[in-house]
Amino acid sequence: MRAVFMGTPQFAADILTGMIAKLPEGWELCAVYTRPDAVRGRGKQLVPSPVKEVALRAGIPVLTPKTLKDLVAQQELAALAPDVLLVAAYGLLLPQAVLDIPRFGCFNAHASLLPRWRGAAPVERAILAGDEQAGVCVMKMEAGLDTGDFAYCQAVSLSDLSAQQALSQLAPLAVNGFCQLLGAFATGATVPWEAQDEALVTYAHKLEKGELDLFPEQPAVVAARKVRASSEGHPSKCLIDGARVAVVSANVADWANVPEGGVAPGEALFFCKRLLLGTEDGALEVTSLKPEGKREMEARAFCAGRPALRGAGARWDAARG
Repeated sequence: MRAVFMGTPQFAADILTGMIAKLPEGWELCAVYTRPDAVRGRGKQLVPSPVKEVALRAGIPVLTPKTLKDLVAQQELAALAPDVLLVAAYGLLLPQAVLDIPRFGCFNAHASLLPRWRGAAPVERAILAGDEQAGVCVMKMEAGLDTGDFAYCQAVSLSDLSAQQALSQLAPLAVNGFCQLLGAFATGATVPWEAQDEALVTYAHKLEKGELDLFPEQPAVVAARKVRASSEGHPSKCLIDGARVAVVSANVADWANVPEGGVAPGEALFFCKRLLLGTEDGALEVTSLKPEGKREMEARAFCAGRPALRGAGARWDAARG
């Protein structure tokens, strides 16, 4: 039987890697769909998606249509005669004409515990909301936004995980779910589909530009969650001692590591080898950051060249513009 995989970012690439290694007997991955090569980085060169890189290394044919609404693209997919489509963070809408092509249907590995966090940024929204868990469900795809029945749900503890760390843990769980689904189709076993409870639905709207930026007039826990939810595409930016930076990792400062008088909102201080940013109700301890135009570095290295941070008077603020 024939499966087509559709996905684009690293989360999907990790799932594809797992599927290549664990594909159930009787199945073949006949093609991979991903978004077209895109300009990334300061070199302004076209770069293939992580999924495309995995597929090419495995010798699987790769297709990169700009849209699946086009009749030619739909005919090209139909010619592959797929029995199933497996989708993970593809980034393109699948119209009904595409959903109708595979014999068994189209199925999405959605990185949430449905019906919570339907939509584009489920892990990031779970972190920002302070959820204790994130998860992944295999969902039947239909015309609505993540509205289909789901099965094979598994969860991980978010604890202090970043979004990228959580997605790395969820990818192998998605592989397990997809493999169980394909195994059920191959043997005729019953799939334990469950309808979503509409009363419990929440939406994971995509992150907006600047949404994860940091500023002193917010609680430390909110700032820490923003950093955990951040990525290269949506960094947590701020100004520290006049330098524009993206904070890569941070946590709520332990009071044992804060000066006796505390750290005032807007104050930046290198204290006991820790970079502390004063917030509304305490302090954020920054452990790594990326100054604009430079590589990521530990907070200690950043502070080494900024003596103002070792005494009173240094400031931090929101990144303007």
